[in-house]
Amino acid sequence: MTTALAPIVVRQLGHCDYLPTWQAMQAFTNHRSETSHDEIWLVEHPPVFTVGLNGKPEHLLDPGDIPVINVDRGGQVTYHGPGQLMAYLLVDLRRRHRGVRHLVNAMEQAVIALLAEHGITATTRAKAPGVYVNDAKVAALGLRVRRGCSYHGLCLNVDMDLSPYARINPCGYQGQAVTQLRDLDIKLNVQQTGEALLKALAHQLDDAPLEYAQDKPELLQAVAQ
Repeated sequence: MTTALAPIVVRQLGHCDYLPTWQAMQAFTNHRSETSHDEIWLVEHPPVFTVGLNGKPEHLLDPGDIPVINVDRGGQVTYHGPGQLMAYLLVDLRRRHRGVRHLVNAMEQAVIALLAEHGITATTRAKAPGVYVNDAKVAALGLRVRRGCSYHGLCLNVDMDLSPYARINPCGYQGQAVTQLRDLDIKLNVQQTGEALLKALAHQLDDAPLEYAQDKPELLQAVAQ
């Protein structure tokens, strides 16, 4: 039986550069204690390609003027940009008695549930984490676990310019189609999508209560220093 846990702290960070956000996630994970609350950070990034620990250079076809950052999550290359919702899950897996596979499944099922509310059937793939609609990828996942605690998370395409995906092999798959909520006729903006996703994630994480923090990106930048 799962022990009741403290609320998950939600930080809605707005628009933030990728690098300081990543550094802040690392700092939070390095300094958290056994009593630190789990957190979910919602954010949008300026255009950037990120390459995971297993990333191969041949999957970066033509990055052009979009920055490329090598990061410490799993997986290959993906794209982040305005109109895409990032949800970073800073979760103590040991305290929840859960493994990485459970957290990946929780993220996937949360996105699937969100889409189902709008009449869209989505699926997963055993060897290619993420969420797909008619073989087009709508959400990508990537995690890092350190000292039993996760960071990084998922990106969900909402209403964005998808053309930069043509400059890469998304998640290492040549010709992988991508889609977004707008093209699925789901009329939600990024903020509305974030609220819906939070509810679905909380349900997947043992129906954890959510506690909204008022901290702004300035605090995030300070944590990263």
